[in-house]
Amino acid sequence: MRFQDRVALVTGGASGLGAATARRFAAEGAQVVIADIDAEGAHRVAESLPDAHPVVMDTGEASSVEQGIIDAMQRYGRLDVIFNNASVDGQQQPLHELDVADWERVRRVNGDGVFFVLKYGIRAMLRGGGGSIVNTSSTTALAARENISPDTFANAGIVGLTRSAAVEYAARGIRVNAVAPTVVMTPPVEHPIPTPDDVAGVVAFLASDDAAWITGHTIPIDGGYVAR
Repeated sequence: MRFQDRVALVTGGASGLGAATARRFAAEGAQVVIADIDAEGAHRVAESLPDAHPVVMDTGEASSVEQGIIDAMQRYGRLDVIFNNASVDGQQQPLHELDVADWERVRRVNGDGVFFVLKYGIRAMLRGGGGSIVNTSSTTALAARENISPDTFANAGIVGLTRSAAVEYAARGIRVNAVAPTVVMTPPVEHPIPTPDDVAGVVAFLASDDAAWITGHTIPIDGGYVAR
């Protein structure tokens, strides 16, 4: 029960890694805020947990993130853990053939969105004296793959932003780390390496006091893929 009496916010919590991690947090005692642009999905996951609250949030819009975190604070009065996980998939095309609108969509959600959640989430955590944040990046930030330039750009930025925020807020009691999964077993994927529960276990460790001296790091969850 590592998260007993703690409040955890999960973005992209309606499905996949977000839903699996929300279940893990709840199983270890947390009150969980399920934030997602998919209102129906957020409500469905929240209703399946013992003490959870759904919030409609478009992480690519600063005002939506700010209001969602205000909603969470009004409901629970504190924010101890954030799994900064919401993302969208980009087109898989050679860089020179990419549609500019798709590039901007991926950058807005997967890049700017991570910043917005950090900005408003850290502000809320500072009121409670600290907390732990885990961002979702990807092995695409650590080992190049062709035809996924928008995702690579955003995920590499998350690695850098994780380090920056960790250094900036360490003295104020906030730890910031990231996970970098490879292909995960979600419905569209036929040949996975980790499952959502595998990733959730690592996120829960990083968010917990068991990782009290770990901050600023990106942990690959890839079965050794980037070690080759």
